[in-house]
Amino acid sequence: MISSKHLPRRAMLKGLGATVALPFLDAMVPAFARAAQVHAAAPTRMAFVYVPNGIIMDEWRVAGLDGTFPLPTEFPRILEPAAPYRDQFSVLSGLTQDGGRAHGDGPGDHARAGASYLTGVHPKETAGADIQAGISVDQVAAQQIGSQTRLASLELGCEEGLYGGNCDGRYSCAYSNTISWRTPSAPMPQETSPRAVFERMFGADLDPDPVRRARRAAYDQSVLDLVLEEARTLQGALGATDRRKLDEYLFSVRDIEKRIVEAERAADVAPPELARPRPGVPESFIAHARLMFDLMTVAFQTDTTRVITFMIGLELGNKVYREAGISEAHHGLTHHRGDAEKIEKITQINRFHVEQFTHLLKRLSATTDGDGTLLDHSMVVYGAGISDGNRHHHHDLPTLLAGRAGGRITPGRHLSYAPETPMNNLFMTMLDHVGVQIDALGDSTERLGYLSGV
Repeated sequence: MISSKHLPRRAMLKGLGATVALPFLDAMVPAFARAAQVHAAAPTRMAFVYVPNGIIMDEWRVAGLDGTFPLPTEFPRILEPAAPYRDQFSVLSGLTQDGGRAHGDGPGDHARAGASYLTGVHPKETAGADIQAGISVDQVAAQQIGSQTRLASLELGCEEGLYGGNCDGRYSCAYSNTISWRTPSAPMPQETSPRAVFERMFGADLDPDPVRRARRAAYDQSVLDLVLEEARTLQGALGATDRRKLDEYLFSVRDIEKRIVEAERAADVAPPELARPRPGVPESFIAHARLMFDLMTVAFQTDTTRVITFMIGLELGNKVYREAGISEAHHGLTHHRGDAEKIEKITQINRFHVEQFTHLLKRLSATTDGDGTLLDHSMVVYGAGISDGNRHHHHDLPTLLAGRAGGRITPGRHLSYAPETPMNNLFMTMLDHVGVQIDALGDSTERLGYLSGV
């Protein structure tokens, strides 16, 4: 596996009970074919970051109707935290998920929003086991390109939900608690524990010997300790640039691991009257979200997967964002009925979510990947299945598209589409950019235009 002349793209550091994938290194491309192969070896990834319960759209919208425009110099309040990355993303207006509307059913806009967001399909109104939605765009991609990576996809979240019973009207909880669907009747549960995600990525829980697993846990042995000898051997075979890349990568992996351990210890020493998070789940929402974003970055960096969904919160979720200075529950505030104080608090929560998302933009744009950065070779959608949370609108959905898809997308613009343009038209174009060709997805009518060009 280790050679000073050439390193396979799938090279890994292996130790007892652990497998650590490597980032893209210069040694993985022969010198005589450098430029073309470096570009070809950097795959295009896709991620979907979902926020629940709607947005205060007056504080999200940017100027310009019906066409393409440069992003303004002054951003609306909710998007302000992302302003430093204005040349790395575009804001898309006019996109709709018609499947989120009632269409003769009763209440249940939150359930329909979650179920339709990546599928473009109106879910069956049922609280039983006979749930029915559609295959989501992430799983269409995972089924066709997932064999090229160790994990076909990752489904992440910050709130653990239920998958039985009804949570919204006469709709099953499964509809509002995930956005990823492997088949029309098989939702993909989110993983909310950074520890579980870390162990899935690095194989740290695969040691078959329970005694060794317990010993390693007792001595706080890092997953990197298990591959240390092979890492040292590899370091000696690499050039200076690759040694620096490998050092930075291994440091980031260890940093994530240490933060997970610290979160678990904090739960152990918390006052007994406080509810304990699950193992590996920090009490701090900021710490939790940023750990997940860091894991997403490493997953893309090592080509562990090219497809990720991440729900910042659940539809109908009543999380309290005290770190944003808000003491009331999220969903309840969204039914503000024009109350200025409630509108202001929801605006602050919406802005707080964007602040966390910019951590992902920062990490992806700062991580070298082939002839660019991870963000250059990615497509990241940030948005919601409801625009106005008070009225439960499913048109003109708040949508931000970050990344360049390996040069196929031109960011830094506001793209305003005709009203009722299907959101799935965007997803069809994204599938094209990861090499997945299909005729239709949900209610798509065509590929979405204007994503590339000047």
